[in-house]
Amino acid sequence: MPLALYSGTFDPVTKGHQDIVERAAKLFEKVVVGIFDTPSKTLLFSTEERVDLFCRAVPHLSNVQVLPYRGLTVDFAREIGAAAMVRGVRSITDVDYEAAMVMMNRKLQPQVDTVFLYTSLEYQFVSSTLIKEVVRYGGDITSLVAEHVAAALKEKYRTA
Repeated sequence: MPLALYSGTFDPVTKGHQDIVERAAKLFEKVVVGIFDTPSKTLLFSTEERVDLFCRAVPHLSNVQVLPYRGLTVDFAREIGAAAMVRGVRSITDVDYEAAMVMMNRKLQPQVDTVFLYTSLEYQFVSSTLIKEVVRYGGDITSLVAEHVAAALKEKYRTA
């Protein structure tokens, strides 16, 4: 079975992300979680913090490695020898957005394919953006992120 790349900013990692990587780890011999280092959006956590939070969320997955990267995701996929990129989707809106990326990636690196995994039902509404918004205003997100992620979020907003 080939290697797969599951990439994103993961600011922060949610149980929805964990759901996708756990399922991908059953499908592929190895999964590299790529933490994008230089997105065009403002982040709450540094790259090092995001790598650490994700590593601490998946210690039970022996075939998962978490690495930061810069540049085009499809180039990183080629560099690590990935045969596929795993993309988590929650809705048809996600699929529509991802379709354009798939075609561009296929143009740039035709040997790297894309696999969509739908998030499990209980996490379809979960996004890192919503999680941060809820925490910012004192809401409870303990069922939506790992305990260490909830603590890190609370600390960020306590010091902000």
